[in-house]
Amino acid sequence: MAGLGALSLAACSENSATGRNQLVFVDDAQLAQLADNAWSEVVAQAPPVRDPAAHARLSRIGAAIAKASGRTLDWEFAVLDSDEFNAFVLPNGKVGFFRGLFEFAGSDGEIGSVLGHEVGHVVARHAAERVSQELAVNAGISIAQMVLSGENGEGAAEIGAALGLGATFGVILPYSRKHELEADRVGVDLMRRAGMDPAAAVRFWERMSTRAGGQAQPPEVISTHPADTRRLEELRRAVAEA
Repeated sequence: MAGLGALSLAACSENSATGRNQLVFVDDAQLAQLADNAWSEVVAQAPPVRDPAAHARLSRIGAAIAKASGRTLDWEFAVLDSDEFNAFVLPNGKVGFFRGLFEFAGSDGEIGSVLGHEVGHVVARHAAERVSQELAVNAGISIAQMVLSGENGEGAAEIGAALGLGATFGVILPYSRKHELEADRVGVDLMRRAGMDPAAAVRFWERMSTRAGGQAQPPEVISTHPADTRRLEELRRAVAEA
């Protein structure tokens, strides 16, 4: 346990976007390399839609958000042909926006709010933090050290398992409720810096919260996402402070 504590102290650093310390000892470049394979797997199951205008619109909005983030990744934004109400980001800068959600979003601002949230996960280094936590908890410190010191791809299986690679849409990392709320706050700031109206994020989630038609949601304690009421409360606060 002493070794784990020492590594935890050494790997803790403050993220300026979130204002809190993070346990991160996984290299972003290694995650990005693995994410390339994950992206290929996802688009094989849900290929990009055959609509150049949709891709152009998403890329235009995404480029503004990416520029505001200050992260120089090989950003790519694609509308994927699935009726799912979902979007995701991978550590390599690839953002998938499913057709169902894209068609639901009524304005550029609402699309920007989703993209701000997804890019916010990257700015906040949530993937690296989640994988670091998984390795530390599940594999133990000795395995984590082996992964970090491995060469020529050694340890890729452990990191891949923590990312959830190889399970089609399971590659969409199930961030914690804390991460989701952080990504919302960072996303609001990215929208503001990109010259967008952050209030569009509130409007979007107000519409999303009524989409279920009054059906009961699972208790927040057993969900990876915050309850709609809490999410809207936090979003309104973030917008008011933007």
